[in-house]
Amino acid sequence: MNHGNIGRRAFLIGATAVALGATAGPARAAEVPALWREFTRSPFDHPQIPYVGRAGSRARTTRPRPVTSVTDFGAVPDGTTDCAPAINRAIAAAGRAGGGTVLIPPGTFRIDDVIRLGHSNVVLRGAGSARTTLYATRHLTELIGVYGSRYGGDKSSWSWAGGLIWLAPEARWRSLTDAIRAKAWPFEGWTGNKRDEWSTLTTVEPARQGSWTITVADPRPLRPGALVLLRLADDADHTLLEHMCGGGPGTEAYSWDDKTKLTSYVPYEWPVRVTRVQGRRITLERPLPLDIRPEWDPRLTTHAEELTGSGVEGLTLEATETPQQPHLLDKGFNGVTFQCAYDCWADDVTVRHVDNGFGLVAASACTLRRTRVAGRGSHHPYFCREGSHDNLIEDFTIEQRTTPAPSGTQLHGINVEGLSSYNVWSRGVMEMGTFDSHRGLPFANVRTDITVNNNGRHGGDASAGPLFGARFTHWNIRVTNGRAGLMKLDGLAPCSATVGINEVREFDQIDVPDFTGDLNTRLELYGTTDAVRPRNLYEAQVELSR
Repeated sequence: MNHGNIGRRAFLIGATAVALGATAGPARAAEVPALWREFTRSPFDHPQIPYVGRAGSRARTTRPRPVTSVTDFGAVPDGTTDCAPAINRAIAAAGRAGGGTVLIPPGTFRIDDVIRLGHSNVVLRGAGSARTTLYATRHLTELIGVYGSRYGGDKSSWSWAGGLIWLAPEARWRSLTDAIRAKAWPFEGWTGNKRDEWSTLTTVEPARQGSWTITVADPRPLRPGALVLLRLADDADHTLLEHMCGGGPGTEAYSWDDKTKLTSYVPYEWPVRVTRVQGRRITLERPLPLDIRPEWDPRLTTHAEELTGSGVEGLTLEATETPQQPHLLDKGFNGVTFQCAYDCWADDVTVRHVDNGFGLVAASACTLRRTRVAGRGSHHPYFCREGSHDNLIEDFTIEQRTTPAPSGTQLHGINVEGLSSYNVWSRGVMEMGTFDSHRGLPFANVRTDITVNNNGRHGGDASAGPLFGARFTHWNIRVTNGRAGLMKLDGLAPCSATVGINEVREFDQIDVPDFTGDLNTRLELYGTTDAVRPRNLYEAQVELSR
């Protein structure tokens, strides 16, 4: 049976039918699930639903002066002049000034190089995604070089990293390009494969998941507003990984030692701002994502320089249309990527004809709002990896591809992997793709209020371990083609919740749970979608916390 691509008109008709309940009878009255009532009584440590009410950027989206235009630096909207040098000069000037807004007026600006935002508090702002276009003619392999796989073989790491608009600290950009030219593996995360270079600020006493405060041994290195890195190492029995999966006999029986790709992601690294220092008691910007136990050597450490307060707004990035490459051989016609970015954003940005759309690589507390992936089809429309936490992707669209998928290519969807946690996808329309939990033990992520033609496939090497950790929640999901895979979580993801999903059935890629025994999952209001109240789990949590 072919449950593949469907046309845009058929998709919208199907989405409307599902949203209305797909019945000829009267509309269903609003129903409040028992899980929501439970959550409101214990929002920060619920066993199935994560607290994500603080996900996303807290930065202002209107930046102060100076305001400059790329045309003042020589950019010409004629579609033929290479404007990348002028745009990068304008961005660099704003960075040297301590921040500011760089305007790109209406028109089409050709770019033959990467657009780099490497300084904090710099915003690249077009006149709107329907009015300002950056036309990219070269891919990352051509511009930077072969970015070989961390795990060997001929895989291209441009399949899951890098963007033609790349938001990353200048120091990270230099280390990345130097390593590629030396044919060495460049680390991606907040500490990456150079973890020994970062120093301990203080050790941390035991605390429970959901606490907003911690007690430290030495508060002197800490100050309000500082970004610190909470690091938790695993022990020989892998009790940290078991905790990420909710614990219990199934996780204890799981074979962890051969999951070498997964264990390379540990220690777990969680960046967070300090909001208050009161003696040895420290208040954090967000509640703890996990327990803190002595056997995990908990500590606050230094980290790679972060990019913060920067954004991209109001433009379309369109790549030269070329056929999508075979799986994991992407050339790097990638869209917008955030790396080592904290409290940054994209708003009203479209990418077209890209290999990979929007990327979060060791990025946290960022917001992608009103983003769209369009054109010939992409490998990862959205990827979220290498320990990316507390991000918000809302009002997003993945359009139906404009050309058939070439043989040997792969379509994922909204990807999460590599111990990434507490990320939210909200108010989305996916005309193709899937909820791509890509192994690497992501946990405590939320997808809510999304309409999806579920025709993609998840990926993930076996050495990356489980598809799901604990507290994944799918809330008000409208599946237009009735495919269950990766949508309906009961029987698959441990300590998870599926609330408000239309009736679905298994076909195409079918998974079995990674853990044996009782998964402690919850399924409520099956066969119901928009009648579930609250309709949007993230927005309801924001209201609850006000």
